[in-house]
Amino acid sequence: MAGRSSERSVRADAQRNIETLVRTARDVFATSGVEAPMREIAEKAGVGVGTIYRNFPQRSDLIAAVFRSEVDACADAAASLAQDHPPAEALERWLQRFVDFIVAKRGLAAALHSGDPAFEALPAYFDSRFEPALQRLLDAAVTAGEIRPDANPYDLLRAVASLCMPSSDGNPAAARRLVALLVDGLRYRASGLQGAAGPVHKPD
Repeated sequence: MAGRSSERSVRADAQRNIETLVRTARDVFATSGVEAPMREIAEKAGVGVGTIYRNFPQRSDLIAAVFRSEVDACADAAASLAQDHPPAEALERWLQRFVDFIVAKRGLAAALHSGDPAFEALPAYFDSRFEPALQRLLDAAVTAGEIRPDANPYDLLRAVASLCMPSSDGNPAAARRLVALLVDGLRYRASGLQGAAGPVHKPD
């Protein structure tokens, strides 16, 4: 029994080390870029460099872990926003949160499109987390009669990403204004269109 307890404690410590490394790497990448020295990440995380390489043998493995962590945080925000705000407001707040995600990830764009096998699964992971989160927000706003029913998460995610293109300087202000206009467009004729359209599926 004592042995199993000790094993659980070791696993918990190891998991905490991984989580600390990912959080620290996220912050270091944001300020110093994805080519920042691993020693810098290790020192700020309070671990040895060997700990990084045991858990993330390649730099790309750590970059991918940071990306997934940020995707999860953004996707999970949808549920808390839905609890705290009316449906259409929750939708707009989450889309603005998504703007922050897109702008913050500008520095990772080159790495993510480098062709490294560690990044191959990330686009599918992106869709698997964001589309259901946004769909639930859309469904709630449609049910409340606050937005029109002919929007789908696939299109909206790509529309917002396109609106963020002018924010290459890292300033999301313009994208925020455009996203607010986009949500206003979703509100247009919401009551009149409610129920008029069937479910909209992602294009093949």
